[in-house]
Amino acid sequence: MEKIKFGIIGCGRIAQRHAKHISVYGLLMAVCDVDRTKADSLAKAHDAKAYYKIEDMLAKESDIEIISVCTPNGLHAEHSILSLRANKHVLCEKPLAISVYDAGEMIKEAEKANKRLFAIKQNRFNPPVAAVKKAIDEGRFGKILSIQLSCFWNRNEDYYKNSWKGTLDMDGGTLFTQFSHFIDLLYWMFGEIKELEAKAGNLAHQEVIEFEDTGVVILKFHNGVLGTINYTVNSYGKNMEGSLTIFGEKGTVKIGGQYLNELEYQNIENFEIKDLPVGNTANNYGQYQGSMSNHGEVYANLIAVLANNATISANGYEGLKTVEIIDRIYNLVR
Repeated sequence: MEKIKFGIIGCGRIAQRHAKHISVYGLLMAVCDVDRTKADSLAKAHDAKAYYKIEDMLAKESDIEIISVCTPNGLHAEHSILSLRANKHVLCEKPLAISVYDAGEMIKEAEKANKRLFAIKQNRFNPPVAAVKKAIDEGRFGKILSIQLSCFWNRNEDYYKNSWKGTLDMDGGTLFTQFSHFIDLLYWMFGEIKELEAKAGNLAHQEVIEFEDTGVVILKFHNGVLGTINYTVNSYGKNMEGSLTIFGEKGTVKIGGQYLNELEYQNIENFEIKDLPVGNTANNYGQYQGSMSNHGEVYANLIAVLANNATISANGYEGLKTVEIIDRIYNLVR
């Protein structure tokens, strides 16, 4: 089978990871960035053509079938819509957008063009997360009663320095950039949220970022599940924990580690989760680590969807649901 042809918009650090996986599953034809040095470097490393204007790449590279959007959060919608209008499928980095309206427009453009809009929700592929989701779907926990999501990471001043990160218009907020993968799991595992309350504040990053660094959220889902989210980027010196604890009628489980990568506790009636495969390492950003690096699984699913009509791992609608939840929280605290 002929390999699928890709283009990348945005040539920063995460684009390098995309390019690596594209080289396994397809062909990287072209890359684009307003920073010529970044575009030239990524293009040279992968024998692709460098562009410095999106419109030029989309107009001249007619063979490209899929665009991977790796630009700052605030540009995801604009760049995805341009690509969809150029008759390309789109794989968009998280978050899908930083406004509900923009996410909705992306979905509408995909429908209009009859093209796929893939949302990256890589934590769904973490081995303990996938195993617990399967157990929930099989009814192993009985009725889910309550859940606790904890996101305790470190992001100091150096992380935000000379960057779009930390700005309202390009970053959007801590829940968008650091913890949107965690928020996605709440919808994926427990469904729609009926009610929520929230408090947040910028406790240690004044004059550094334009939004909160800490927040507390109380949730009630439509199915009656009660939940909490506690999040901060003020963990001293380094990331501490990314965990999800689930209490059900027939079992309790905690997925923990720094980024939901370890099964820390389980006690389930007549059932045990075992023989979990070793997960991928975290995305490494020098001094910082992000979520699990499951982009390989994302690309494998993308190819299966386009080549064999497989079920998409995360579609545009699911990307929208994450944006909606975060938007509801921010409407209460801003």
